[in-house]
Amino acid sequence: MSLRDDLAVRLRERESRGLLRRLRALADVGPVVRDGARSFLNFSSNDYLGFASDPALRSRLDEVSVIGASASRLIVGHLEEHDRTEEALAAFVGLPSALLFSSGYAANVGAIPALVGPGDLVLSDAWNHASLIDGCRLSRARIEVYPHANAEALEGLLRAHRGSARHALVVTDAIFSMDGDHAPLRELAEVARRHDAWLYVDEAHSVGVCGPSGAGLCADLGVEPDVLLGTLGKAFGVAGAFVAGAPELREWLVNVARSFVFSTGFPVALLPVIRAAVEAVSAADERRAQLTSHALRLRAALRELDFEVPGEAAIVPVVLGSNERALAVAAVLRDRGILGLAIRPPTVPPGTARLRLTPMATHTPAQVEAVIEALRSLR
Repeated sequence: MSLRDDLAVRLRERESRGLLRRLRALADVGPVVRDGARSFLNFSSNDYLGFASDPALRSRLDEVSVIGASASRLIVGHLEEHDRTEEALAAFVGLPSALLFSSGYAANVGAIPALVGPGDLVLSDAWNHASLIDGCRLSRARIEVYPHANAEALEGLLRAHRGSARHALVVTDAIFSMDGDHAPLRELAEVARRHDAWLYVDEAHSVGVCGPSGAGLCADLGVEPDVLLGTLGKAFGVAGAFVAGAPELREWLVNVARSFVFSTGFPVALLPVIRAAVEAVSAADERRAQLTSHALRLRAALRELDFEVPGEAAIVPVVLGSNERALAVAAVLRDRGILGLAIRPPTVPPGTARLRLTPMATHTPAQVEAVIEALRSLR
């Protein structure tokens, strides 16, 4: 069978199981988006603070005379603009240094294998993001998966296996992207300290949203991880990611993280935009308060309607069970002019397909109520 025919069979199988996904071309981004001639309320974005379409950020695109970096940063792709931007990001999260990567995925699959390898131990939360899971696997270290957000179980695994490992790395999301709940970062940090383990925290969904001036959940809880990852395509509205920590961490990653070493440097044209986004996010307390208000209202109302709505963050999952039901409810919302897309396995475990609703600071209270009323009609 040809590759084309084989893939056609596989695609039909995925479609029959409600797993086939297709790209959706929208005309714009923001709290209201256009799909062809129709406009929709957008409740499926990670643009939590509404900066992806912010005019002040767009105006910074013309501040540099070049667009791309032209080479990897270890060759001739390292510019002063990179240094300035990384210094701003490190200061934003209150850590000594930072290093830019092209995406959060690239950062995790580069940084984790650079820190641990064969003979080492990685302890990973059961609900960690795919990029963390892949980074752990690529490290070739021994991987022990601890039950979700269970610091006691983590300690048990460290007691059992730490003595036979050269290094140990505890890896966790700060806010889990599909359930919207928080990791017990203080407890994890204490367990890691007691067992001479390093703590790696992915703040993709918390940096910009939580903590003083949006510095993240670690800053909010007074936890200083050994490694902090932040993404720039969510609350910052731009693109890319950064890893922050000690100066020695940055220098090591520059030399060893393969997704950094063997990639063209981050696009120079976006660096002034990132710095402007850092300034805007730092000053966005009013937007963070609005985002929190929308999420609290949405979660409380849907729980009153007896929907299963776990979590506590700006991510509001509505667990529906089967793929078919999740797709059907998403279709009802779309008919009512709302984009609340269905999330299905393998992104979430089988039997837990859901809507993943994400309000934005730039939604109005009336737009949040429109989502509630649409779901109320299903009850």
